[in-house]
Amino acid sequence: MALDRPLAYGSGGCPSKARTQQNIPTGLASRKDNMTVKRRGIVCVASTMILATFTQAQSSGVPLRAVRGQTIVSKGLPSAEFNIGKDFRYIGGQQVNLYGNADAEQHIFVKAGSDGIVERFYWLQFEHLLPTNTHTYDYRGGTIDIGGLTFIYDVKTWPDYAANETEDPASDGAAISRLLAQHNLAFPKKSARVRMFHLPTPDHRTELMIIYGEALPERSAVPVRAGGVQLDKESPDSAQIFLDHMRSDMTIRKP
Repeated sequence: MALDRPLAYGSGGCPSKARTQQNIPTGLASRKDNMTVKRRGIVCVASTMILATFTQAQSSGVPLRAVRGQTIVSKGLPSAEFNIGKDFRYIGGQQVNLYGNADAEQHIFVKAGSDGIVERFYWLQFEHLLPTNTHTYDYRGGTIDIGGLTFIYDVKTWPDYAANETEDPASDGAAISRLLAQHNLAFPKKSARVRMFHLPTPDHRTELMIIYGEALPERSAVPVRAGGVQLDKESPDSAQIFLDHMRSDMTIRKP
């Protein structure tokens, strides 16, 4: 996952990556008498929570999905083509292991300023849990359909998105930040992001995460504060603006 924070796992119930997000609003959280595991703003519910020892490592052996110009071609899980607008530059892809619980394939497209600070970005992550565990992905949030794929999503602002993503060096956010740094790029500070999850299999052990983000002007009227602001609840009109921005430069086509 792309995180707003690293992830915790639950027996039989929670997934893996740096998906955990801090201070998730109750509007997105699924409540249970036992524990809720907060994954990047959208919540994964588990009966018990096991904190894994997180190790960030390069995954081995599996080729990355093909990228043809502005299009990522996925032959499965899900089968679809993801086209990003021509104003964005494809930076690269990589495979990472997340906390020993899941393998993830990351790709990122950016539009950046001359100073190397990313102004807008699309981060796509194809992830699956390993057979060494019985965790599943489980999210609560709004739903949106893009090109025939249904996503669970949330929209949030951060005063320092760059710092938030690198807070846990073992997270998927830190991994993608290192990929950007190899190209002298960095995430913005004051930012809004739309985070979406698609679960392509009935067992919920595979997911596609897409994060669209953009830098906010210093005098933006969109609410921003420490800990993040869940725009879906606090400012739905603002949330809709960023959803529209996300849709404007990404199309998904199923075969």
